[in-house]
Amino acid sequence: MDNFNFYMPTRILFGKGMLNKLKKQKLPGKKALIVISNGKSTRANGYLDRVEAALQEAGVDSVVFDGVMANPVIENVDAGAKAARDNGCDFVVGLGGGSSIDCAKSIAVMATNEGNYWDYIYGGTGGSQKMKVDPLPLIAIPTTAGTGTESDPWTVISNEDTNEKMALGNDKTFPVLAVVDPDLMMTVPPTFTAYQGFDALFHSTEGYISKRNNLMSDMFALKAVEVVGRNLATAFAHGDNEKARELVGFGSTLSGVVMCVGSTTSEHALEHPMSAHHPELPHGAGLIMISNAYYKHFIDNAPHLSERFVDMARAMGKIDATEPTDFLICLEALKKACGVDNLKMSDYGITREELPAFVQDAKDTMMGLFKADQLELSDADCLAIYEVSYK
Repeated sequence: MDNFNFYMPTRILFGKGMLNKLKKQKLPGKKALIVISNGKSTRANGYLDRVEAALQEAGVDSVVFDGVMANPVIENVDAGAKAARDNGCDFVVGLGGGSSIDCAKSIAVMATNEGNYWDYIYGGTGGSQKMKVDPLPLIAIPTTAGTGTESDPWTVISNEDTNEKMALGNDKTFPVLAVVDPDLMMTVPPTFTAYQGFDALFHSTEGYISKRNNLMSDMFALKAVEVVGRNLATAFAHGDNEKARELVGFGSTLSGVVMCVGSTTSEHALEHPMSAHHPELPHGAGLIMISNAYYKHFIDNAPHLSERFVDMARAMGKIDATEPTDFLICLEALKKACGVDNLKMSDYGITREELPAFVQDAKDTMMGLFKADQLELSDADCLAIYEVSYK
């Protein structure tokens, strides 16, 4: 369809050195809760110090919440919301990867709303309640290139009690400001550069074949596929390559915009149960594991999408592409170049016996993404994708 509804209230400062501009921005409050992961990199690389200093120069006090897991859970959200309330914070800064920024969004919601976080989740065991109070304003400062969460309203949190991993978002959960500075991405290790980059790639490849694609989403998606597909291998192999880091970072931010005007598809829904049940599995790695079988299923069974797969192959660099399978060739070549072509579910504790339950979990929790598919996936189709992908 050509119709679209595009709303994005986020000011984006993009480019090398843009973190230096933070102190000059009109900030949304006087005391910030800075949300970071429970790892060491944000402190060790000096990014936290730089953000604290910038806020101080802008006349803003801050406190740090460093309790975010790699796959954030409700407990992280509750603890962060309590920290915001106890310290009188009037806005939130998400600093780090997608997990930190996603959790920061959820903390901003629960800092102002009562009850349990899962009360506000739609689908699965969620309570499907509407937020009664607007969340605290949020500033997003990504230090990785992958989720695009700095430019979309979505946040993904896991419920450890139910092994559900689900999204929440509305017009009020957009960041008010995103500072996307590739200088902060230079220290990401190669393997995580790959995992995160493929996440950005798949946001856009899914968006391009989604039922909800449109003139605007196609424009953003193809450009994201191009800049990530052609530069991720360089960023992986040469992490100090500033141009490659910048372009992959740009692709990640674009992938978030794709999700504002279009939609991802069931590929993301199928991955969520994998990392919900096995939180040590990075989301991007899970997507990589199922991607070949997933896209092959659409190529084999949805001939009306053939031209779109050719478009994506050309965008990724195979300019002479004429067949939809050329996309799979590009995808496999990029995986090999990034050393992620032989990832195994079994290495993360996933067993074949779990796969049928994953199918049901995916549909119970993320049916909205299945509805975005241009080809209906049956339970048998989903199970086959998992089984073909299993190693």
